[in-house]
Amino acid sequence: MCFNEHGYIMVRYLLGGEVYHYHAKVMMKLAKVGGRHAWHQDYGYWYRNTALFPDMMTVFIAVDRCHKGNGCLEILDGSHKCGRIEHNFVGELVGADMERVNMIEKVCPKKYVEMNPGDALFFHCNLLHYSGPNLSEERRWAFLVAYNKATNDPVEEHHHPNYTPLHKVPNSAILDCGVLWDASGKELLTKEKRQNSHLKEINVKS
Repeated sequence: MCFNEHGYIMVRYLLGGEVYHYHAKVMMKLAKVGGRHAWHQDYGYWYRNTALFPDMMTVFIAVDRCHKGNGCLEILDGSHKCGRIEHNFVGELVGADMERVNMIEKVCPKKYVEMNPGDALFFHCNLLHYSGPNLSEERRWAFLVAYNKATNDPVEEHHHPNYTPLHKVPNSAILDCGVLWDASGKELLTKEKRQNSHLKEINVKS
C-alpha cells in the first residue's frame, strides 16, 4: 500500500507506536439514495475480530464535499472515553446499544463533521459516529483507511489482514505508480460477506 509519510507519522503518534494497514473502503452515498448508518464504534466490530485492545483508528478522507445536506459524518464529541459499547442489530443494521448512546449524547455533544474534498479526519476506534441518508442532489464519497497498532495483532484469523509492516514512500509515489489496478492477493469484502460477518459477531455475543 502506498502510504503518505505525514499520515504515517500522525497515526504512529496518535496510537503511540508502530502501526499497520488494517483495511480500507470507499463509502459511496449517491445523490437522493445514499443510505444511513447506525450509531456505532468501529471497535464495536473489530472487538469481535479478536483485536484485544482499542489501539486502532480510522482516517476518514473526503472525496466530495461533506455537509449536513448530503449525510456528512456526525459524532458524539469525547465519546471515545466512554469505552466499548455493546453492538446489536438496530433494525437491519448492526449498531451500538441505543439506550447507552442516548445517555452519552446528554454529556457528549453531537457535532456535524463538514469537510471539503481532501480534508481528513483522524478518529479513535471508540468514537461514536453516525451518518444520515443523502437526500441531496450531490453524491458523497469518502475514502476510509483503518489502522491497527502492531502490538494489537488479532489473536485469531478473520476477514481483515493481520500485521504487515508498512514501508514509507515519498508523496510522489502515487504519481509514479505504473500499476493502476492489481487485485492479485487481495479479497474484496462484499455486502453479503459483511452481513454474514455481523451475524457471526452477534452469534458470538449470544
